[in-house]
Amino acid sequence: MNEMILRVVKCGECFTVKSEKSDDGVLNKRTLVLQELGGKYANCYVVNALGNLASIQFDEGEIVIATLRFQSREYNGQMFMDVVATELIKH
Repeated sequence: MNEMILRVVKCGECFTVKSEKSDDGVLNKRTLVLQELGGKYANCYVVNALGNLASIQFDEGEIVIATLRFQSREYNGQMFMDVVATELIKH
């Protein structure tokens, strides 16, 4: 896991998805676009916030400290990269 200081570029709406890992069968999810500090062309990450983290609203331009988990998975012979926020702290 990587801990980074990032800027919120975009904060999507919170919605629920079915999840076998959740006690009640549903899980909150929100997609954010986070960018490293350092200018217009700094690296960006499309990040999924799950559970309680998804219920937090972030404003564009807000600085956050994020712990990110990078994972890959195979689906139908193709590889996909997922980035999940395990911790988001408003700064």
